[in-house]
Amino acid sequence: MSDYIVTIGLEVHCELKTESKLFCSCVNKFGGEPNSHTCPICAGHPGVMPVLNKKAVEYTVKAGCAIGSRISRFSKWDRKNYFYPDLPKAWQTSQYDLPLCVGGEVRFDVGGEEKTVRLNRIHLEEDAGKLVHGAGFTAVDYNRCGVPLIECVTEPDIHSADEAVAFLEELAGIFRYCGISDCKMQEGSIRADVNLSLSRPGEPLGTRTETKNLNSFRSVRRAIEAEIARQTEVLESGGKVVQETRHFDDASGTGYGMRSKEDAQDYRYFPEPDLMPVVLSDADIDAIAASLPELKRARRARYTSELGLSDYDADVLTSDPAVADLFDETVKLGAVAKKAANYIMSEIMRKGKTEGEDGVTVGVTGAQLSDILSLVEKGEINLVASKDVLDKIWQTDMSASEAVDKLGLRQNNDAGEIEKLVRDIIAANPGPADDFRKGNEKVLSFFVGQLMKATKGKTNPKIAGDLVRKLLSE
Repeated sequence: MSDYIVTIGLEVHCELKTESKLFCSCVNKFGGEPNSHTCPICAGHPGVMPVLNKKAVEYTVKAGCAIGSRISRFSKWDRKNYFYPDLPKAWQTSQYDLPLCVGGEVRFDVGGEEKTVRLNRIHLEEDAGKLVHGAGFTAVDYNRCGVPLIECVTEPDIHSADEAVAFLEELAGIFRYCGISDCKMQEGSIRADVNLSLSRPGEPLGTRTETKNLNSFRSVRRAIEAEIARQTEVLESGGKVVQETRHFDDASGTGYGMRSKEDAQDYRYFPEPDLMPVVLSDADIDAIAASLPELKRARRARYTSELGLSDYDADVLTSDPAVADLFDETVKLGAVAKKAANYIMSEIMRKGKTEGEDGVTVGVTGAQLSDILSLVEKGEINLVASKDVLDKIWQTDMSASEAVDKLGLRQNNDAGEIEKLVRDIIAANPGPADDFRKGNEKVLSFFVGQLMKATKGKTNPKIAGDLVRKLLSE
């Protein structure tokens, strides 16, 4: 690529996981029959009066506190006017000049280097509906209309596709840890608009384009790479980049212009007459800030510095807040950090991951997992048997010890009884025994296998291996 400087700003839209919508009591839930989660308020009937969802305001402030924003003591609502089929009122209730959160920053790592992206603002608004395109027709589903949505606007601090994706992953992690959104991109609960321009070193920023509604990290990366290539080709051929709104077709990997880029005056913002301003006290803000959990970045640092985990282990464990919470609870109950980490990454995340879904379903408590690890450590069950125990107690309140007894998996560690079995097995297999004594170490696994078969897997593998070796060497 030529020596252009890539400058990117993101507008990230994140749906909040409140029980109800922003200005009415309709359920805030993904899916459902089209237009089944609607009422006269979110469907835009004339004369209806909105009522503000207090929890949505608290969640927005919580997001701002998590990234170090200045929280506005006074903010107001505005009408953003435009006509589109998915917006039945012909305006979107949003915030223009007095948003709830101003400033802030997100730090993240990319390519082994720490980067910082400044936030311009976070404001609260209502989501629009969804257009469903078919063969020769377009239908509209208003279920999403009125869902509370925060828009996070960055400063133009991003300079590559890698940085954009790393920033989005970190921001989504912050919101998941705060408990304000599930950030499921496949459900559209977090989406990004990419503003991008190219310029020569020492020159002013170039003309920017905006690629709208990218709903996966993969799409964000591909859209940025495609737009950099397109703008480079335009500039290298002597043309000029046109300010416009664009769409990226993920199937073909190409973008196309939709319309000229709107400016604020095109929306004819004016104060919303049907809603009172939002006034927050210092006590309100302090209470919300105090509810913040330990966030993803801080946990990663603690896992490596205090618990001695590798960067890889820390990254995997903190990828989902439910997984990190399970790990913390398990270690707090006395489990060895590395062993707990290994078991969670191999077994819990395997069992709790659903293909095509974000996040992990955690079906055990820290107490149950600590019990499993303790039973393995004491030799009462082996790791193979522990998987059966995990299946038995998954999403139940049964203890691991109780499950072991119900399944009949408790290992036999009676050395005298095991020794008798081994001697019988050796006597029944003189040929393999002679092979071992002649130096064929591979035969050892045969005898261990025979012992495990005889005890139905209820012998500690280490005890079995040591005892077989000892008796064969006599």
